Amino acid sequence: MKKFITTLKNIWSIDELRNKITFTLLLLFIYRLGSFIVLPGIDPNKLANLTNSASSGVLGLLDAFVGGAFSKASIFALGIMPYISASIFMQLMTILVPQMAKVQKEGESGRKKINQWTRYLTIIVTAFQAAAYIGYLKSPSNAGALIPAYSSFFWISTVIILTVGTLFVMWLGEKITDKGLGNGTSLIIMIGILARFPQAFGQEWSARFALRGAGGLLLMLVEILFLIGIVMGLIMLVQGTRKVGVEYAKAIVGNRQMGGARNFLPLKVNSAGVMPIIFAQAILFLPTVFSGFTGDGWAKYFTDHTNIVYMIVYSVCVIAFTFLYTALIFNPKQMADELKRNNGFIPGVKPGQDTADYIGTIMDRITLPGAVLLALVGIFPGIFQLIFGMSQSFSTFFGGTSLLIMVGVILDTLQQIETQLLMRQYDGLMNSGRIQGRQAVPSGM
Repeated sequence: MKKFITTLKNIWSIDELRNKITFTLLLLFIYRLGSFIVLPGIDPNKLANLTNSASSGVLGLLDAFVGGAFSKASIFALGIMPYISASIFMQLMTILVPQMAKVQKEGESGRKKINQWTRYLTIIVTAFQAAAYIGYLKSPSNAGALIPAYSSFFWISTVIILTVGTLFVMWLGEKITDKGLGNGTSLIIMIGILARFPQAFGQEWSARFALRGAGGLLLMLVEILFLIGIVMGLIMLVQGTRKVGVEYAKAIVGNRQMGGARNFLPLKVNSAGVMPIIFAQAILFLPTVFSGFTGDGWAKYFTDHTNIVYMIVYSVCVIAFTFLYTALIFNPKQMADELKRNNGFIPGVKPGQDTADYIGTIMDRITLPGAVLLALVGIFPGIFQLIFGMSQSFSTFFGGTSLLIMVGVILDTLQQIETQLLMRQYDGLMNSGRIQGRQAVPSGM
């Protein structure tokens, strides 16, 4: 405890770090404040049906990402998600399209072009999602919240306000990344997820204590222990690596001997990060969009994460996308060429193609258990909701994208704080070693 207090004092004594933390908290507060501003033309006193219909299935997950702004019909109802979708698409294009890859390799100017194209695509995606959201608001179950006198202006004003709101949230994220602490986009998503935790925890506590008394209290304790265990396991999954021994040939440069050192090539068990889960949820989200966010008919199998059909399809998609995305971002041939160029080699393996095949084989072997564990994490909320009968709002914190994003963002932010401390000759945050962040996804998702 004493070391923890000393670490906090060291963090606050650094002017640059203190200013970054203050600036980040201020912009996050502005984002949360905007989440409670209701769209024009909607009566906030009649949003009960909207809240109930957006509290389950995929819509509940989307509402969790934006901190409840979706169910409040807020000006930030779509949050940062259109920007994330556009960033994912642009990243895939830079991998699949040679012309885009060439632009990306142009350095700072290429990066600015990609970012500008991403912003333009964000406007298009936001406008499309805003139109779908208007259809959802005008559905029979939610139409009671609309003000009839404003109906002639509702469509155009809502599209404009939601688009501007998403662009403003995107701007907040970029400012946090430039002048604040951590990745702004990631922090905005995380703060939206965490904003729902106190309410979800309070509802679960009240339900357990009211229905079962002391037995409910014991069950609540068991749930908390499971949550802690899942978080610890997820940290191991995010930070897990397979170290491949690498040696560098000795070389004499002048009067100095260079190289000859033994090092390790870290291969991450979960190199795809949160992307497979995002892709899988995007695929399963499409039936809901085409059914007008209602989940009627065959779309009902993809709006309930406790459904066995949903779990099977979801797991298959996560495992498939894990291998696909790893194959896109991981290039063993390029890694083998870099080792050869720097006079490095893996003991017992010939440089060149043999090294690439060796690294690729190891990556395939560690990707399979990583993909299976990632799929298991993705369906944990549905499993725990079935086993313990907990509410969906509380079960989302037992796995899936929400928990994976929170763990990854917190590790990344702590890593940046630790780097600032070590640069100024302070001790790190942990005695056992350096904190390792996870591989960033587009825009830090």
